[in-house]
Amino acid sequence: MADPDLTLTANLRPAALDARRGIVRLHPEVLAALGLHPGAPVRLAGRRVTAGIAARAEATASRALLYADDLILGNLGIRDGGQVTISPAPVIAAQRVTLTGPPEITAVVSPEMLRLALLGKMVTAGDDVSLLPQDVLPDAAARTLVEAARRSLSNTLGYAWTSTLLTVVAAEPAQAALVTMDTVVGWQAGQVTHGSTGAEVRPANPARAAIGTTVAPPTGATAGAGGGAGSGVGATAEPGMGTVGTPVAGPAPAPTAEPTPSLEDLPGLKAQAHELTELLDLGFHHREVLGRLGTTVSLGVLITGPAGSGKSALVRAVAGEVGARVETLWAPEIAALTNDAAARRLRQAAETVRAAGAGVLLISDVEALAPRDQPGPVATVFRQTLAEAVRVGTAVVCTTSRPESVDPSLRAPDLLSLEIAVPLPDPALRREQLAVLTREMPLADDVRLDEVAGRTPGFVTADLAALVREAGVRAALRQKSASAPVVAMADFTAALEVVRPTSMASSTLEVASVTLDDVGDMAAVKEVLTESVLWPLTYPDTFARLGVQPPRGVLLYGPPGCGKTFLVTALAGTGRANVLSVKGAELLSKWVGESERAVRELFRRAREAAPTLIFLDEVDALAPVRGQASDGGTTDRVVAALLTELDGIESLRNVVVIGATNRPDLVDPALLRPGRLERLVYVPPPDGDARGEILRAASRAVPLAEDVDLPALAESLDGFSAADCAALVREAALAAMRESLEASTVTAAHVASARERVRPSLDSAQVAWLAAYAEKQAAR
Repeated sequence: MADPDLTLTANLRPAALDARRGIVRLHPEVLAALGLHPGAPVRLAGRRVTAGIAARAEATASRALLYADDLILGNLGIRDGGQVTISPAPVIAAQRVTLTGPPEITAVVSPEMLRLALLGKMVTAGDDVSLLPQDVLPDAAARTLVEAARRSLSNTLGYAWTSTLLTVVAAEPAQAALVTMDTVVGWQAGQVTHGSTGAEVRPANPARAAIGTTVAPPTGATAGAGGGAGSGVGATAEPGMGTVGTPVAGPAPAPTAEPTPSLEDLPGLKAQAHELTELLDLGFHHREVLGRLGTTVSLGVLITGPAGSGKSALVRAVAGEVGARVETLWAPEIAALTNDAAARRLRQAAETVRAAGAGVLLISDVEALAPRDQPGPVATVFRQTLAEAVRVGTAVVCTTSRPESVDPSLRAPDLLSLEIAVPLPDPALRREQLAVLTREMPLADDVRLDEVAGRTPGFVTADLAALVREAGVRAALRQKSASAPVVAMADFTAALEVVRPTSMASSTLEVASVTLDDVGDMAAVKEVLTESVLWPLTYPDTFARLGVQPPRGVLLYGPPGCGKTFLVTALAGTGRANVLSVKGAELLSKWVGESERAVRELFRRAREAAPTLIFLDEVDALAPVRGQASDGGTTDRVVAALLTELDGIESLRNVVVIGATNRPDLVDPALLRPGRLERLVYVPPPDGDARGEILRAASRAVPLAEDVDLPALAESLDGFSAADCAALVREAALAAMRESLEASTVTAAHVASARERVRPSLDSAQVAWLAAYAEKQAAR
């Protein structure tokens, strides 16, 4: 019986979770008509034939539309509104996939990392694919590996990895197939992954399967058949498993040697490089001195630092200085193997380094192999192998951007006894890094690297490299026919619009575009916030010179709609800081321990993106008075986690916390004592003059007629908040549009019409209570 098919109209709708991940969304009734379930593969035919993964659209979606992103439409060869024929596709595991991409991508992205980025995707020869991994994998172990791949891609490529496109040059079998953990994935004329060499993938190890569907053997593949490239050797496919036992036909191409960086290319890491150089030089070349002193040296090192800050580059540079060979392992790749295969791979790498004499075993993203929570058998094997390697004098260096997620037992004296921290670069260090990155780039006379460094808070080396690369691309597009092209300051400014810090990839961080000058009136409030927030971020050296700790945080309180959030945004813009904004209730979870973990993760991201403002909106929901909530103690534990982060052992350098609430009396008093949210700032409702300033700011882009008297209007808006004033201007413009879509000005009649629709939102009783609370606080 032939598979059912339908012809639908393509609709371009790149949802955040679907964008460039090979997913198409269909109405639930369309899924039922095709006999599909969410996560099933589908065949798509336009001008070209491709494949994707079906997902359920909302019930209000159209039954006649197929919702897809630009990548799917490009693979189909159609535009938005084109016709697509969709039908179920057989679930066939891909044996081999070969890709090509930009040289700067193929040089640094390993085949193992590439395979995890493609895991669970349907691929067809000639398709374009992205590095954005699937977010719909049902297996927890598979999601853990993919999350590790996402962090490593950010670490390696910076923010640019999210927009990179690759091309599938060849795929076996020829029809659309599903990428699993046993698919041989590689670069054209470059490195490839190895199959599992006949090892069976058991259901107990769900990380090996891509998605929870039945995978059929590829066409022409017979169990026990030998043959050419990509054929299975003793391979069978059982329900819920991927194709296994796929060896590489012939010897794998020799890996391209990655250039060894020099220490001059790593500004700001001289102290770390000196410490690591002394240790390795002593362990490799001066053991006789240690013997005469009757002691030994442990060569186990843990290097921590933000993703993309140059940890692996530091190890390679130091190894080059002391004449040592570097053997690199990517921990998520090892964690994806079976227990036996992972143990063999680890021991083989350790033996290779030991045989080299002066050699370093570099293990990146070690938290994937030795997690703090729920360590598995592979973690035990890893600790044993690490202990044996260090005991016989092998140098083992592990790196991580999440030290809090690493098993604490690795820091034992006989394992990773030395810990080296790579800091987040400050503006001066970013200026040095930009000078190195633009060394070979012809810069125009107007380029000011100091200004670029000042506009990149939270950027690490990989982010700055992505910024320089994007500026170069924009300069090339602008000067295609120029004989001597140069990169101008305008190119860097344009690049700053699209390149963001790596730490922003999974958060709501954004650099504000408004300043305190855009805030009308509120002179007293702005003065207090400048001293409490901007000075600690702008003049940390002055606080250090005077021997005082800057304020850790501020609590803004006042009636709703009076500009508390806007003030925080303006503060960030003035201080050129990142904003990490979170609603209080967003951090609360019903699962024990998850809320505290969310608080720790929030502050960790803030430290990585410093200088940072952490804005806790509705803080009364996050940190109510302890002992009064009926939620099983969740908020009490969250308050304890907040207090620990605010004045705990770990420093909050260049991080300021701002809370906002309409009910300051509901916030736990312990959070408001000195050293925490110690400054309480009342944001009052606007008076007549302030309402006038707000109306002028809100109507800056609105063509007002001459008969509109803003000062008189402001005086008549008693009880209006700042948000109400802005809403009044918007409603007046809409009234002009209702009268005529050709309207060119907003008149007083339109404003009067809007005045009848927009009502004041301030509660006089609440305003009086907050004013009395502010007077009480001022009297203390």
